[in-house]
Amino acid sequence: MYHNPVLLKDSVDALVTNPDGIYVDCTFGGGGHSREILSRLSPEGRLFSFDQDTDALKNALDDSRFTLINQNFRFLENSMLMYGVPQVDGILADLGVSSHQFDEADRGFSIRSNAPLDMRMNVMQALDAKKVINEYEEEQLADIFYYYGELREARKLARQIVHHRKNKLIETTQDLKDIFSYIPSHKSNKFFAQVFQAVRIEVNQELDVLKEMLLQSYKILKPEGRLVVISYHSLEDRLVKRFLKNGMFEGEPERDIYGNFKKSFDLIKTKAIIPDDKEIEENSRARSAKMRIGSKI
Repeated sequence: MYHNPVLLKDSVDALVTNPDGIYVDCTFGGGGHSREILSRLSPEGRLFSFDQDTDALKNALDDSRFTLINQNFRFLENSMLMYGVPQVDGILADLGVSSHQFDEADRGFSIRSNAPLDMRMNVMQALDAKKVINEYEEEQLADIFYYYGELREARKLARQIVHHRKNKLIETTQDLKDIFSYIPSHKSNKFFAQVFQAVRIEVNQELDVLKEMLLQSYKILKPEGRLVVISYHSLEDRLVKRFLKNGMFEGEPERDIYGNFKKSFDLIKTKAIIPDDKEIEENSRARSAKMRIGSKI
């Protein structure tokens, strides 16, 4: 079952400025955002949606204006060129794991189910969570937990995993959780969410993929084209915020001949848009969502 998309009306309101335009939904999932985008387009409008998860193909929409591309959105620019579309009017990305992927217990994304250590958004790729947990060096694991999970005790956690796997392969999500059974129950949900997030980001190279998509988005957007991104944790949001502000992810932004910072986008809203209480009550996934909107200069 696919749940209601987060910030559905707000995101599509921000995205679609020309009913005759060409739009991209980078994260098709259950097709909720795509359906809403199509409802705003004229017969001349077109929508291209991406999803690397083969499960999402079951939800393909029967509409002549719609094309579903079974690819990671890191291939955004090349894929659009293959369809003869060098520029688009707007791009939407609803990041992270879909509700369907969380609900499919055997995918290993949820901390609430015992499942094989998988966490692949693309089940065809070789790297999975089991390989990360059982084969990565201690220092690599520590870096993953520190940078992707924002866990202060990253080195200790990595050391415990390496010690444990010497005796027994870590094969399931419960095996992984059992290593840290000493975590107090009132802290366990947040702790395991951070651990799982860290491993999942590594398995799917989520931050690198996001950077590639953002850079390509700027290249294929028409002037005044909209970029709308919904993120679910601070690592993603920081990248999106900085990119929309100055077209970079780190370092000092370029200046023009007058010494002013060069801008790539006008911000439609200076602050992130968040769901209201009613939406959060109806859809718990919306709780951590932040949406940022830019218009290409």
